[in-house]
Amino acid sequence: MAHPKLLVVDLVGLTPDLLRHMPRLRGLADAGSQATLEPILPAVTCSVQSTFLTGLPPSGHGAVGNGWYFRELGEVFLWRQHNKLVDGEKVWETIRRERPDYTVANVCWWYAMGMTTDYTVTPRPIYYADGKKAPDCYTRPPELHDELVGALGEFPLFTYWGPTAAIASSEWIIAATRRLMPRNDLTLCYVPHLDYDLQRFGPDSDEAVRAAQEIDAALAPLLDDAERTGVTTLVLSEYGITDADQPVDINRMLRRSGLLEVYTQDGMEYLDPWTSRAFAVADHQVAHVYVDDPADLETVRGLCAELPGVDQVLDRSAQAAYGLDHERSGDLVLVADETAWFTYYYWLDDARAPDFARGVEIHRKPGYDPAELFFDPEDKAVKLKAGLTLARKKAGLRYAMKVVPLDPSPVRGTHGRLPKDPTLGPMLVCSTPGAVAGSVAATDVRDLMLRLAGTS
Repeated sequence: MAHPKLLVVDLVGLTPDLLRHMPRLRGLADAGSQATLEPILPAVTCSVQSTFLTGLPPSGHGAVGNGWYFRELGEVFLWRQHNKLVDGEKVWETIRRERPDYTVANVCWWYAMGMTTDYTVTPRPIYYADGKKAPDCYTRPPELHDELVGALGEFPLFTYWGPTAAIASSEWIIAATRRLMPRNDLTLCYVPHLDYDLQRFGPDSDEAVRAAQEIDAALAPLLDDAERTGVTTLVLSEYGITDADQPVDINRMLRRSGLLEVYTQDGMEYLDPWTSRAFAVADHQVAHVYVDDPADLETVRGLCAELPGVDQVLDRSAQAAYGLDHERSGDLVLVADETAWFTYYYWLDDARAPDFARGVEIHRKPGYDPAELFFDPEDKAVKLKAGLTLARKKAGLRYAMKVVPLDPSPVRGTHGRLPKDPTLGPMLVCSTPGAVAGSVAATDVRDLMLRLAGTS
């Protein structure tokens, strides 16, 4: 008897509330089954995806956020890509102990580099020696790159994230998934489109409804392919995006308190993690606060607890209750109020901000920056500048895209803390009737995939 093939679509931001506006996916749910999903803390991409694939909380797999302070290097890094950063046996590795020939494709799930999948596709710009950056993707096997780019065009990096983020990147990912699904037993597909306008305009906006309708239509051919070929489909999300109206400047508070230090080059200030007594790695509604001297811990705890917008201050003992007590976690972990979120900003004068602050620089910023989704509204010529910058790129010249605002107030959606209302949190939809019901814990998704794959 043939084992069922499985398609797992990570439609980030999907909630029961948004599902009402998605007729194709709602039809899948009505014919199959659906459930709300209980995320982990932090409810952010790298942490939740790692939990889906290993069944472990962050204390077990080590992905305590989208990034953290690498103590052994003295550097803050977000959005690293190597799979060796994630401990625990991945779901397909478990299946291969029973079925060694089990084939897997990963299309844009995180920590893809070095993953033990048969096919891998992940965004990876070309970093030229002269400083230029050009859109591209990494694939394995290598020849898959030319196949996908030849059929679909170059990976649309500038619509994957940034002020021009749009549905084209999700459409490219879906098209790549359609090509790879027939070759594999398990196909993983990450679809980011709902992330954009829900953070820009909020989850109750007209733009959010339109985004849900757009991605439902874009997904329809992939869902149709799976139905026609008998592939079991599981669509899930990592978190729900909720209203945001309060940015919290955690690092500025620590700097004003004499705990965070900077160093200066060319008139610009850079976070100095080597000498700071305390600083925070901001990650949506969660911030990891690293305290160099244990003698400062109670002082830092008190300052953080008094900061408007902070809901919880978790020490190691409290982190354990959430499965977040890992050596990579901050000595304190902060959770924001329901409509608050943490900025990474550490400078006190915008004239002293580093040049990367005004660009889309997800690897250089020592924290997450949702303002990257916006053109600076204070710069009336910003779109003209962006056009001229792209012209320089196409001409093969070096360029710097300085279009991002330093004012975080336009951000209208956020995530990261555990949802108060399940209808505003993540969910699962499965093509198999009775496969899911009620509520499913994120740590149980791995076992659900094992069952859907037909393994013992």
